[in-house]
Formats: sequence, C-alpha cells, structure tokens
Amino acid sequence: MNFKRIVSGIVGLPIVIAVFILGNLSIHIMDVAMAILAIIATYEYTHCFKVSGKANPISWICYVACLLISVIHFIPSEYLIYITSIFVPLVILSLFLYVIITNLKVTILDIAVTILGIAYIVLFFAFIPLIFGCENGNIYIWYTLLAAWGTDIFAYAVGRRIGKHKFSKISPNKSIEGCIAGTVGAIILTLIYTAILNIKFNFNINYLVISAMALILSMIGQVGDFAASSIKRYNGVKDFSNLIPGHG
Repeated sequence: MNFKRIVSGIVGLPIVIAVFILGNLSIHIMDVAMAILAIIATYEYTHCFKVSGKANPISWICYVACLLISVIHFIPSEYLIYITSIFVPLVILSLFLYVIITNLKVTILDIAVTILGIAYIVLFFAFIPLIFGCENGNIYIWYTLLAAWGTDIFAYAVGRRIGKHKFSKISPNKSIEGCIAGTVGAIILTLIYTAILNIKFNFNINYLVISAMALILSMIGQVGDFAASSIKRYNGVKDFSNLIPGHG
C-alpha cells in the first residue's frame, strides 16, 4: 500500500474542494488557480526535457500562455475565439523568429516541444474554468474529476492486487485488469454522484448517458496517463517531480 499516495489524496481533496467553492464566489479565483496549476505542470514538462538534454523548450512563452488563463474571463466570450486565433499564429511566428535570431541554437525540435507543451498543458487547463463558468458548470465539472479519480483509485487498487497482464511497455506497472477496473470505478463514482444530484437536488440526469460518458472520460484519462508516461520514457526519467508525494 502506497501510504504517501493515500496521504496526498487526503490532503489534496480538501484543497480541490476549497478552490471549487471559492470559484463559485468568483470565477476569477478559479482562473487564477488553474493558471498556477498550469505553470507548475509546465515547469515539470519543460524541466523534464531540459534535464534529459533531448530538447530545450522556450519556457517563458509557455509561462506567458499559462498566465493568460488567469484573465480568460475578462475577455468577452464572443471575442475569445478570435483572440485565440490570433494568439496561436503569433506564438508559432515568435518561436520561428527564435530559431532565426539564435542562428539555429534553438532548433525545430525545441519549438515543436514548446508548442506541444502549450497545446497539451495550457489549452487543456483552460477548459476547466471555461466549463466551470457555463450554466451549471460548477456541478458538471465534477464528472471529469470523479471519472479521473475513480479511474486512478480503482486501477491502482485492483492492478496492484490482481494485475497479471501488462498493458504497454510505455507504463510497465499498468495492467489490463487495472485499466478495466479503473473504467468500472469511474462509472461507479459518477453514478453515485448522479444519484445524489437526482435525488437530493431534483436533477433529471440519465444514468445510461452518464455511464457512457464516464466510460469515455475514463478511456480518455487513461490515454492521457499513457501520454504523460511516454514523455517520461522518451526523456529517461521515472517521475516528472516529487511535488505530490506518491504521484510522479
């Protein structure tokens, strides 16, 4: 039993709940919280490549992109798509200018890793406050979190005990049994949450639709987990960091 992992969950859950409660008071609190998390994740991502020497991503551009999450709700929603459409080509242009200015000391691989980091980390983190700010978004966003937690908890618990068939060399500790159990766990947690919403708060959410949604979210989450592992394997590191004990 990984007690560090359990303690991290016990400590981390109240923090997550507090952020979401405060986010109900002001959406800008949620924006800032996600910007901070994106900065931490970006540091781990870029540091991983730099330590291995496989690439030298331009970190400051990634951090600027992270900071933009904190002001996402200051931008009128009808203009958000236009601003994003301008921002993306500007970032790509700036990165190629770096290649020219540094006389190829910054390589195409460096800027490719930088662009991947912005798309993989910043863009995905930005969806959380965007969904949270929608009608009933503060309620529905929990489906994503519960599906992720259910997948992680059940996959870890079952995989450690009965996992015999390895899933992929990308993440050798993961088993087919654990992946299946994780999907079942995601469905169970989301159904429990749905029952609470329907019974206690008079929602009318279809359980079959939620089961299908939880299945999809769990599969996406597990693909994301393998994606993160593939980055670590490419760079020859076991963990991105020890920021959260028990989690790499």
